[in-house]
Amino acid sequence: YIEIPYDLSDVLFITTANTLETISQPLLDRMEIISISGYTAKEKFYIARDYLVKKALHKTGMVESDFSITDGALNEIIDHYTREAGVRKLEQTIETLLRKAAKEILETDCSKVVVTKRNISDYLGKEKYRFDLMNEKDEVGVARGLAWTSVGGETLSIEVNVMDGTGKVELTGKLGDVMKESAMAAISYIRSKSDEFGIDKEFYKNKDIHIHVPEGAVPKDGPSAGITMATAVVSSLSDVPVRRDIAMTGEITLRGKVLPIGGLKEKSMAAYRAGIKTVIIPEENERDIEDIPQEIKNGITFIPVSDMDTVLGNALRKGK
Repeated sequence: YIEIPYDLSDVLFITTANTLETISQPLLDRMEIISISGYTAKEKFYIARDYLVKKALHKTGMVESDFSITDGALNEIIDHYTREAGVRKLEQTIETLLRKAAKEILETDCSKVVVTKRNISDYLGKEKYRFDLMNEKDEVGVARGLAWTSVGGETLSIEVNVMDGTGKVELTGKLGDVMKESAMAAISYIRSKSDEFGIDKEFYKNKDIHIHVPEGAVPKDGPSAGITMATAVVSSLSDVPVRRDIAMTGEITLRGKVLPIGGLKEKSMAAYRAGIKTVIIPEENERDIEDIPQEIKNGITFIPVSDMDTVLGNALRKGK
């Protein structure tokens, strides 16, 4: 650009990105990828309390005697006003809060602003985000999956309705091609094992199956919801409820094998946040458990599986 010769032979280029999906494949092939996991909610809290609030005070020209924020309010910002793997938006939101506090001090002549969980909406407005908690009861045809997105882990509720029909399979919820293929693989597997599941062998002829993944406006793709969809379909066809305190992630093959997935740390954090007590994971991902924060490992029991029979044995509510 400046048209001056410069030797780049000893230069190391470092770039960052929130997702690899938008990077050109030829360029990606020439890069060494270093994946950095997102922060847990607890880590974000300490970063905000010990660093970001002080930084925002300095930027707005305020001191600690002018402003304070409770721990509950900080957690409220993390949970309901930001959704990200890092803390960039969290920092921006805290700065917004400080600017509004500074304005209040100037306009009302108050000596100090104290932000709590109860009054935080007065400064930041209504909550922007929510996360799904564990279901209140075991339900037939509803299974909880786990997804890995550019903003961290998310829980994914998969719903299945089975109706009298002619064997149609309908998939809704703005699903990508890979996810649709996983659903079809799950149904093929169930057809091959219908006797073992106590399911009508002709269900693919006389039943219509509707698989829906809320929220409908959010694009979803990837193979890791395979075992979740299979569990929800088996539950609906056999009228056996799925445990509400369990979530799962894993790709399914036509033979019912469970293949490994990515983003286990982020997915585990999402399960923990939702109050899930048990997470089913592929056996090959068992080694990734050591990367999960100890607080999450203390609250979640991980069940490594290699086949769909083991998934169903753990996920379906026995004795119905």
